[in-house]
Amino acid sequence: MAAITNFYIDTGSTFGAVITVKGSDGLPLNLTGFSVTSYIRKSYASRTHIDFNATIYSVSGGQVRVSLTDEQTNTIKPGRYMYDIEIQNSIGERLRVSEGIIIFTPQITKPDPA
Repeated sequence: MAAITNFYIDTGSTFGAVITVKGSDGLPLNLTGFSVTSYIRKSYASRTHIDFNATIYSVSGGQVRVSLTDEQTNTIKPGRYMYDIEIQNSIGERLRVSEGIIIFTPQITKPDPA
């Protein structure tokens, strides 16, 4: 079962978080040979998604890092979204390791429109 982790992200800001993937024994899962993918959607039924930049951060420590640049968050309309993170091994088996809600909050300090 995927871990539930919720995020508050300020639009116009850089965001990054590290999530530790654990095996059934509760220990960090060795991520050798795994790839990771993560999407953000407004709802489960959304036809479009935002790429949540996802990388293996520590293979032996079972850590995955998700991030967004300030340019990416600046294009997202403030509000409630959802995401998940999936890992895939070398034979194509997929596992959802984290999911949750993202609240994008509006930016106040930004250039005035021309």
